[in-house]
Amino acid sequence: MKLFTAVLIALLPCLAAPPDVDKAKAVGNPAAPIVIEVFGSFDCPHCKVLHETTIPLLVKDYVATGKVFLVQREYPLWGPYHPYAWQAAQFATAAARVGKYSEVADSLFANQAAWSTTGRVWDAVAAVLPPADQKKVQELVRDPGVMAEVQRDHDEGTAAGITATPAMFVINGSKRYPIPAEKLEYSLLKSLLDGFLKK
Repeated sequence: MKLFTAVLIALLPCLAAPPDVDKAKAVGNPAAPIVIEVFGSFDCPHCKVLHETTIPLLVKDYVATGKVFLVQREYPLWGPYHPYAWQAAQFATAAARVGKYSEVADSLFANQAAWSTTGRVWDAVAAVLPPADQKKVQELVRDPGVMAEVQRDHDEGTAAGITATPAMFVINGSKRYPIPAEKLEYSLLKSLLDGFLKK
């Protein structure tokens, strides 16, 4: 019985209902039968590949058809090899508050090689914002609420067992399934989603 209880406690983060999400970082119908959460770091090359190859296919085949609600979550990496990841996540979160998350996320990934080495994160952000939004985002990035949102996403990812990016969870009903990195290739992910949708 003690072993069963220990296993159940270990699985609780995976069985929990999805947390409240920033709707400005989500696409699709919130009432879709499946929710997918993607935790990523804007300076992660694997996150860039996922964002530019798999996510557009997911949007076309599942989000646009009302089968999946796709939620982007921040999980900026840390340490000496990731000096600008948190800054990028804060700019993207600030941009979400003016309705420009996807534009800024696209630009951060497209220009990853430049800003992740030079630290000129703002150049990638400003390139896709009109002047009025640039001013708002520069103000919002200093808002404690923006910083707290990034930290909350990161903490929730850590509590769910994330140790590397990108990380994905498929939420089907009340169950939250972690998707191993090797299954993030689109054909495998598609097979998994189709299996959930047939149940």
